[in-house]
Amino acid sequence: MSDAKPVNPIVKQILELGPTVLFFLIYLRIKEDVFVISGTEYSGFIVSALIFVPILLAAMAILWRLTGQLSRMQVFTAFMVIFFGGLTAWFNDERFFKMKTSIVYGLFAVLLGIGLLRGQSYLAYVMNEMMPMREEGWMILTRRLCAVFALLALANEIVWRTMSTDAWVKIETFGFPVALMAFLMWQFTSLQHHMISDDSEGDA
Repeated sequence: MSDAKPVNPIVKQILELGPTVLFFLIYLRIKEDVFVISGTEYSGFIVSALIFVPILLAAMAILWRLTGQLSRMQVFTAFMVIFFGGLTAWFNDERFFKMKTSIVYGLFAVLLGIGLLRGQSYLAYVMNEMMPMREEGWMILTRRLCAVFALLALANEIVWRTMSTDAWVKIETFGFPVALMAFLMWQFTSLQHHMISDDSEGDA
């Protein structure tokens, strides 16, 4: 949005990625421990997930304070973390926190897919001001990203159902984000000819 306040990009990255990295470090520190809270035993993983919630909310509050805005994706992700973190604690079952990732990626795929069925790019609606691009480019990127989100949702289901918690935490913290970032960088490079520059707008 145009009324966003400027913020140091390094600070922005720390606030966006820091909570996930802290979750990983906390998990490594207490993964073998068992905590008794109100007479109920909780694993180190579940306690790490619960600590992650206020850390994420604090980082988002700081980011909102600095920039004056939060993206729809950030708000939605925070809601899912709170909701599934609550289910994880209530049922004392780590599967809820693990399946959260599948649901988030899956919903992104569904939302983008609905837009495609309507002949629209919801991705352009969210990102067009940040990265001006022709409609054809947005449709290509939306189709590809829809497929990638669906694949990531499926991959997460396979990982948490067939691998150890240690493996899931590492893949969730580093594997999925790096794969998504690499895909986006590749797309931004391959779709350069669809970008709208100031010069092209002037010529038009």
